[in-house]
Formats: sequence, structure tokens, C-alpha cells
Amino acid sequence: MTDPLARHAGTDPDILIVGAGPVGLTLARALAPGPWRIALLDRRPRGAGANDPRALALSYGARQLLEPLGAWPTHAESPIREIHVSQRGGFGRTLIRPEDYGLPALGDVLRYGDLTTALESALDRQAAPPAWLAPAAIERLAALPERVSVLLADGRTLKPRLVVHAEGTPGDEAACAAFRYRQHAVICEATPREAHHGRAWERFTPDGPLALLPLGQAYAVVFTVPPEKADALLALDDNAFARALEAQFGRRLEIAACGPRHAFPLTLRLRKALVAPREVWIGNSAQTLHPVSGQGFNLGLRDAVELADRLLAAADAQELDPGASATLAAYARGRQLDRLGGALFTDGLVRLFSNDLPPLRALRGLGLLALDTLPPLRHLVAKRMLWGARA
Repeated sequence: MTDPLARHAGTDPDILIVGAGPVGLTLARALAPGPWRIALLDRRPRGAGANDPRALALSYGARQLLEPLGAWPTHAESPIREIHVSQRGGFGRTLIRPEDYGLPALGDVLRYGDLTTALESALDRQAAPPAWLAPAAIERLAALPERVSVLLADGRTLKPRLVVHAEGTPGDEAACAAFRYRQHAVICEATPREAHHGRAWERFTPDGPLALLPLGQAYAVVFTVPPEKADALLALDDNAFARALEAQFGRRLEIAACGPRHAFPLTLRLRKALVAPREVWIGNSAQTLHPVSGQGFNLGLRDAVELADRLLAAADAQELDPGASATLAAYARGRQLDRLGGALFTDGLVRLFSNDLPPLRALRGLGLLALDTLPPLRHLVAKRMLWGARA
């Protein structure tokens, strides 16, 4: 078998990106102007994500990051023309529209496979595409003074100058803080009887938020409920699940068909330190957020682009070592406001809305009414959703 690094004349990569999902691929593409040899390592064969049907909600800010990289799948986008935010069983609602910000859409819903395919194609068009190590897995790694010793499961050893972790989620370990929400997200696709016209719904219920995101002619559904209700929902047949979804929505909504359903537990996890000697964590490996308002994936893309910006700026200043401690420390400092802001924003929404206490219900209604009638307040929330700390 040909060694994927053979084109580098037997040299080790300068930067090893662990994880060839959208965040790792975005980083590899954004680093293209730099002087480094890049390698992507993934447990799955290359192209394995092409048929992944999962839906991703990308803010317009994420599109602004991906388009300059030549990695936006225009043919596969489902624009979000409006977001309707409300609570079940209480008054108040607000509408967020793109024309208030001079934008054609607030964001887009894409399939995971379409985005990874677009990113891989953009990498292939580079003058010097990265090397691929896939399928491959890391057995162990150890930081050396000038490199990292990376032992692969097949016995090979690599010695990159920087390892970027861009796959997996923070585990239950001392290096990570975790808060379990006692909620599960049930995800599926549901086809409404009436066209959605690009409107997304964020409906807060006592069980947790319910999001309906336009995806083609259907909705991508994120149905948040306590664990025992998630098990019951998975056990229903398609028709019964559609009726349960309509009941939870609490408004006039008719579902014509539902696709396969999956569920997973929801936990807020934050890696306490984003960097270690010659290592850095980005995307879900650095933090996982509650899916309310779709902040987590967009935050991961901003991680990738900001890391690339830091490394390229250092190279312009003749700091060509991508694992230099000063560069990594500057990256970690620069990301704190965005990642902690995203965590506080999503966690605060869940805590405020996932209950049915009458006083809080009235307070939430007043808050939604204020968002609707006070444009500066609404714009503050909308810009947080669109651009994160970059706003």
C-alpha cells in the first residue's frame, strides 16, 4: 500500500489534524496559504461522510467563513428565511428576519455529507492537497521538545510539530467540566402538509426546546425531552410519533410523514484548557453545547478559522513553528469570549425555558414580547446567533 505521506519525500507532517469532519476539513482548507505540510487523520475511510444524512444548521456567519474557502455547497442549501421563537402554554413571541441585517437569509440547513463533500473537493483543488491517513487511529502520543510523537494503531510513528484534535467530544475527565441536562434530543426529518417557506421554529416547552429547521421540503426536527420520554417516542410507530410531535408543538401543525428517529443525551462539556504543549483542541473536542439555537457547530467552525488565522499571522511574522507556545496561547485567549459566551447563551436559554412554573412562564412571555418590540434587544440576540463573538 502506498504511504499517504510519500509525496512529502518521507518527511513527517508539520500539522496533524485528527478528525476529517467539517471542522477538521475547514481547518485544513484555511491553512492552505501557509508553508506547512498538512496531514488529515480519521478513523473512517476517506469519503465515508459523503452519505451522512444528518442535518447541520449553519448561521449566515458560517457561510461567510466557508464561501471564501471555495467550500460552500450552493446546490444543497436550504435557506432560513425567518426564525419564529415562542413558548408553549404562554404568551409572547418574536420573529427574526434577515432583511433587518441586510442579509439574504439568516442561515442555511445542510446535510453533513454535502458539506464534507464540498470541503474535500476544495482541498483537492489546492496546489498541494493535504495527505490523508484514513482509516487510521492513534494509539498514544507524547509531546517532545520540538515535535509530538504519535504512535498509530498500525505501528507507524509520526512526529508532527502540532497536533490539532478536531474529533470526538470531551470525556468525563479532570480536564473537562460537564453538566448533564437530564434531556435527550430526538432527531428526525418530518414532512409538513403545508410548505414551510423557509421558516424555522424554535418552540420552548416545559420538556425542553423543540426546533423545526427547513431542509428541502421537510423539517429537520430536534425534539428535546426527558430521557424516559425519549425512549417512549422512539418506540412509537411513525404515525403516532407525528401526532406526538404535533401535540408538543402546540400550534396548528400537520405532519404528513416522519423519517427514522435517533436520540442522544445532552450534556454541556467544556475542556478547561484548549491547548497543551504542541496540542490544541477545536470544535466538539473542545466543547459540546446544548443544540438550542444551533450554536455548537457554528462555534466549531469559528474555532477552525481563528486557529488558521493565528497560525498564518505567526508565519507572516516569521514564526514558522505551528506548535510555538506563544501562538497557541494567543489562540486560546482569543477563543475564550466566544466559547464561554456560546455556552452561557445556550445554557441560560435551557434553564430559563425548560420548566412550567407560572411566574417564569409570565417572565418569559415578557422577555419574548420585549424582543419583538425592542429592535436593539432583538438585534443583540440575533447577532449572537449569526456571528457569535465576531459580532
